[in-house]
Amino acid sequence: MHTQPPIEQRLTDLEIKTGLADDMLDQLNQTIFRQQQMIDALAREVNALRQQLPQDRSAGLPNLREELPPHY
Repeated sequence: MHTQPPIEQRLTDLEIKTGLADDMLDQLNQTIFRQQQMIDALAREVNALRQQLPQDRSAGLPNLREELPPHY
């Protein structure tokens, strides 16, 4: 069995770690990209829902200060 000199072994270990770090970075970038797509879709959905609300929101809502609680 051939053993590598310490410097070559260290270089090989560093290359392996660099390759694993690159893979992890690619996975994180893909995750961030998908999350940003989801955030954008949710923002569009919130805007669409806001447009469906009546413009004068106070017209359809009762004034809670004028209503008496049920125990009065």
